[in-house]
Amino acid sequence: MTGSKKRRPQHRRGLSIQPRDLDLLREDGIMRVGNRDQLMAAAGFHSVTRINTRLLALTRAGLLRRFFIGSESGRKAIYALSAKGGQLVNMPPRGPRRRQDEFLVADFFVLHQLAVNLVYCDLKFGHALPAQAQFVNWTAFFEPIVPAISLIPDGYVEVRAYGRNIAAFLEVDLGHERLAVWATKAKHYLQLAVSGEFSRHFHLPQFRVLVLVNSKRRLQSIRGAVASVTPKIFWFATLEDARGEKFSGPVWLRPEGDTYQPLFEQPS
Repeated sequence: MTGSKKRRPQHRRGLSIQPRDLDLLREDGIMRVGNRDQLMAAAGFHSVTRINTRLLALTRAGLLRRFFIGSESGRKAIYALSAKGGQLVNMPPRGPRRRQDEFLVADFFVLHQLAVNLVYCDLKFGHALPAQAQFVNWTAFFEPIVPAISLIPDGYVEVRAYGRNIAAFLEVDLGHERLAVWATKAKHYLQLAVSGEFSRHFHLPQFRVLVLVNSKRRLQSIRGAVASVTPKIFWFATLEDARGEKFSGPVWLRPEGDTYQPLFEQPS
């Protein structure tokens, strides 16, 4: 007796789509734009040669769009989900609207998103969380959390630690926003907390705001702007200090005080 074999989805140039390809496309859709190392971690590749080969194949098949950043002598490729790739994984393409293989010069959106992706990859695929904590979920925002509050965070993560879910919004600052903007953000986050809108939408009693910046000087400036609004909710660290396993360690400052604190503490 003969039976029909299930065939993998085929795309132009004879590319056979593997489950890991679908993971890569979905994660690139979440990240909006990703570099090789980020997509390698997100899709579970362990070989630079294999991820390079697969990224080239997916780009040639029209499932990814490729751009370049850096200098002409040291350019690096970055990738965004194409409309065709988005249809395959049922996700809208939200990457840069530029020409294929275009060289992006001083593109603050891309640089900022790549920095956000570093945190996302460390949390979901890396070693940012201690053994007592587990990644639960991540949400990216493309419009305000609630219509009444003009607030679009860079991300939202839930972590299960010591028997409870801990919620945190993420804000990455590369020095491009005025301090007055930070004071306004602090007011909006405070409004989100005291209005009850957070609990209604996320079904948790409280949240933190993790602010990651590109320098200690910038950190102190933003801390001052936030502290003028509230001494609560916010946690601050530099992107360098909070990479990898250091993310959960004593590298965080609150709006007031000079004592560095760990992100998670076991209840007494």
